[in-house]
Amino acid sequence: MYTVLHTVVPPVAKLIWRPRVTGLENVPRTGPVIIASNHLSFADSLVIPIVAPRKVVFLAKSDYFAGGGVGGTLQKAWFEGMGMLPVDRDDTKAALASLDTALEVLGRGEAFGIYPEGTRSRDGRLYRGRTGVAHLALTAGVPVVPVGLTGTERLQPVGSRLPRVVPVSVRFGAPIEVAGRYDGVPPGRARREVTDEIMAAIQALSGQEPAGVYNARPEE
Repeated sequence: MYTVLHTVVPPVAKLIWRPRVTGLENVPRTGPVIIASNHLSFADSLVIPIVAPRKVVFLAKSDYFAGGGVGGTLQKAWFEGMGMLPVDRDDTKAALASLDTALEVLGRGEAFGIYPEGTRSRDGRLYRGRTGVAHLALTAGVPVVPVGLTGTERLQPVGSRLPRVVPVSVRFGAPIEVAGRYDGVPPGRARREVTDEIMAAIQALSGQEPAGVYNARPEE
């Protein structure tokens, strides 16, 4: 399904939206890598896989994979075809489970996409990064490619069922190598420093105003 969708979807999407993409040469074509991006819209997890030069696996709410009937089956096929994996965000152990899933993806030599802010920004600012991204990078010993997205918040605003044709920009930054850099450094300090370095790179790419605080998951 992934091969079928990616033979059709990216060319059509690029023709319609004509996203401005820079820095593709910074994405390793093979081997495990983390793609760490700012988060402005639900559509971000579609935009990055569409423009990336290789498959990028993202986590998505398990609800998207559990619908019944023809619509639910098609929705599940779509998310699976786009390389997404289900995660139960309401499970108290979901955070740990998602990290384990990410390590499995990286262990297979694949690219894993993550939003260090945790949830999307509703005011356009860049929120402080949570250290899960650094945990993955340090544990797996893999590089992190920072990504700066702009315009995706207008692509599919909250409440909009269909995407709009608006200018979108995707900037891939130079890989951040962490392997061997923090040997002997206390784990907590290493995770914080790596996370802050990643967020600084994302901010330089996106041009967002730093919020200086963590983003809270909205009430549903």
